[in-house]
Amino acid sequence: MPSLDNLPDSRTEPDGSAVVRVLSYNIRSLRDDTDALARVITACAPDLVLLQEAPRFFRWRKKLARLAAASGQVILSGGGTAAGPALLCSLRATVERTEDVLLPLTPGLHRRGLATAVVRFGKARVGVLSCHLSLQKDERYEQGGLLLDRLAGLGVPHVIAGGDLNERPDGPAFRRIAKDLQDAWATAPWGGEHTSTPADPHQRIDAIFATPGVEVLGCGVPRGLPGVTEDDLRAATDHLPVLAALRIPAGDRP
Repeated sequence: MPSLDNLPDSRTEPDGSAVVRVLSYNIRSLRDDTDALARVITACAPDLVLLQEAPRFFRWRKKLARLAAASGQVILSGGGTAAGPALLCSLRATVERTEDVLLPLTPGLHRRGLATAVVRFGKARVGVLSCHLSLQKDERYEQGGLLLDRLAGLGVPHVIAGGDLNERPDGPAFRRIAKDLQDAWATAPWGGEHTSTPADPHQRIDAIFATPGVEVLGCGVPRGLPGVTEDDLRAATDHLPVLAALRIPAGDRP
């Protein structure tokens, strides 16, 4: 069973580059076991957490803040203002700016959005985006293009994106994104592959992507997490998490 033993820890390299741990996780609006969810997030020791289906309605900010505090994180952006995607980060990150984006609404379908930010880890500067794409094929493909446009608009050379794509790697939206960005699991597979469902993992519909200048050191579904049981993974939410270790090059500050 893959564990965290061979996934690099967060650190700053002598050349100023930064190794960061990035976690992408669909948390199903905190409708499941939030204590188990917090244990999973904490055990992954992430620097950035890309959430999907964060709370969006009554007291959603308070609910998201409680999860962040329970897992050693702070809120970066998103939640109700991004129609579900959200970003958390550790205190290691220095925040430059954030922006929540609502995508065009197709009548009769669920509203979708993007949570975005630009952060620094020492001399390493990176754009970050969390997404949850449509269940409808054509809308999902269009949203893949809007995601790439938004990443380009962040104005930074290095970008990390992740989320629930509602599509397997051979689907058109997934392939559209992976044409421009590295699919982290395909680049450096580590841990498990399938993210859905925790009770019967049989498909990969959640992913982390990065621009070519980011070095992928490992990416996949973590198992054998310290203090976390298989029951915790099944109880936390209806997806499994995706964890990546990425090296971001040093760059000049703006």
